[in-house]
Amino acid sequence: MIDRATATLAYPNPRQRDGSFSKDRRYMKLLLIGSGGREHALAWALAKSPKLTKLYAAPGNAGIAEIADLTDLNVSDHDAVIGFCRAKQIDLVVVGPEAPLVAGIVDDLEAAGIKAFGPSRAAAQLEGSKAFTKGVCDDAAIPTAGYGRFADCDAALSYVRDQGAPIVVKADGLAAGKGVVVAMTLGEAEDAVKACFEGSFGDAGAEVVIEEFLQGEEASFFVLSDGTHALPLATAQDHKRAYDGDEGPNTGGMGAYSPAPVLTGDLVTRVMDQIVNPTIKTLADRGTPFKGVLYAGLMITAAGPKLIEYNTRFGDPECQVLMLRLKSDLLELMQRSVEGTLATANADWSHESALTVVMAANGYPAAYEKGTEIRGLEKIGSETLEVFHAGTKREDERLLANGGRVLNVTALGDTVRDAKARAYAAVGQIDWPEGFCRNDIGWRAVEREVAEGTGDE
Repeated sequence: MIDRATATLAYPNPRQRDGSFSKDRRYMKLLLIGSGGREHALAWALAKSPKLTKLYAAPGNAGIAEIADLTDLNVSDHDAVIGFCRAKQIDLVVVGPEAPLVAGIVDDLEAAGIKAFGPSRAAAQLEGSKAFTKGVCDDAAIPTAGYGRFADCDAALSYVRDQGAPIVVKADGLAAGKGVVVAMTLGEAEDAVKACFEGSFGDAGAEVVIEEFLQGEEASFFVLSDGTHALPLATAQDHKRAYDGDEGPNTGGMGAYSPAPVLTGDLVTRVMDQIVNPTIKTLADRGTPFKGVLYAGLMITAAGPKLIEYNTRFGDPECQVLMLRLKSDLLELMQRSVEGTLATANADWSHESALTVVMAANGYPAAYEKGTEIRGLEKIGSETLEVFHAGTKREDERLLANGGRVLNVTALGDTVRDAKARAYAAVGQIDWPEGFCRNDIGWRAVEREVAEGTGDE
């Protein structure tokens, strides 16, 4: 039996001379780019594929190291990545985070004859530029918040004062999830605008998008696209605020669950018809087809779903709950996205709910300490629970925190309430005094389950 995590390639390279995959698409060597909890979840899911013979990760983390060979490639050096892929005969590169996508790593890999999962630089502008996405919404009549876009601070401040608060201020470019301010007062909005133009987000804040404040419940919806066809995946809800009760500063995400009960079957149909499919068609018509994962951040308003933002990769921590529920072969789905054959694909999902609790270093999302030791993980693990690593590293036998968000304790259950109980029971077994987590992940879904009689009182 092949140990898919460590075996060397024992079969012919599956790529043909024209760069396409062979018909059976078996026995593949992969490079996964990224180092977070999302990438650990992707590695965990990919490692289950019978097609995989070798998995590399750059740079990876302590959890990924248990199922992949880590390499210290500088992923911003695309020539170095290409050289590694050629040396190791990599058949597919899976790009986890957004920054390499926006930087055009998929374009450069494909120009070198190396297959990559993810959108091109042009299509990744759906995440790389809020103004670009708003333009797509205008062209395709996609329901979204009213907005203005500004490259001048005074003009932006004048618009804010005319509109009043609450209002949403967004740095146009990538800002590591921290470039959005939901301003409840005019003063907060003015401060957010000034922060952008004063350089708080670097080049990302050189242009600002100011949006109408939408009332409703947020949810996330994920699809795979092959450039012309979109395959619905699953729904999720995350928790952005740092502290219980949705208090405190915004973060990259402190927890998530899937599915999101607020996104009913009828609403999913509306999202596909009114938001996702028009986006895919518009980009294809422009000559910049979107391939990869498209993640729609939605607000479910009284008038129906509206687009808040697009991300062009799996969410983090949403990916963790999706991978725990996914029953299909992730590698097969990614190949179909690359090859343009998603029209005949299906994605099968567990009917169970999944919930993840993010354990973060004290102080996150502000300054935090690195290098603190984490104990107790060896006591945790079952068929219904996985601990995905984010900011971790190993020194000898010690597991150390190496980032802001550090662990994702992820569980399955018949209901969100069940999954929540399992996840928090595992959190309680982890010995890490220098870390913290929210204690109310999944509260909206649990309240809904109780109200509907599907959760215990």
